Amino acid sequence: MTLNDIANELVAGCREGRERANLDRLYATDAVSVEATDMGGGRETVGLAGIHGKHDWWGANFDVHGFTAEGPFLHGDDRFSVIFEMDTQNKATGERRKDREVAVYHVKGGKIVREEFFYAI
Repeated sequence: MTLNDIANELVAGCREGRERANLDRLYATDAVSVEATDMGGGRETVGLAGIHGKHDWWGANFDVHGFTAEGPFLHGDDRFSVIFEMDTQNKATGERRKDREVAVYHVKGGKIVREEFFYAI
């Protein structure tokens, strides 16, 4: 897959609720995911199994009332970014909030090898 193919499929999958399937399809097995801040488990998650675990944690802890993905925005032949906006509710506390973040994805050998998330803290 080309950078453009990967970027467009990632965004389409996010919009259509196919994020989990796209992890196995688009990500390298040793991919790295980096958050802007430590949410209790460290900022960096290494490996596809760990990234699946992040998705499991998110689904177990948040209800999503609204979601948009803007982009992708390509950079050279190895990176792209996406702007995400989310309206979420914490299942445990009931707190509802709207957030916006920028994600930067690095691609090598036809797979996503690194994702980095940037957001206001």
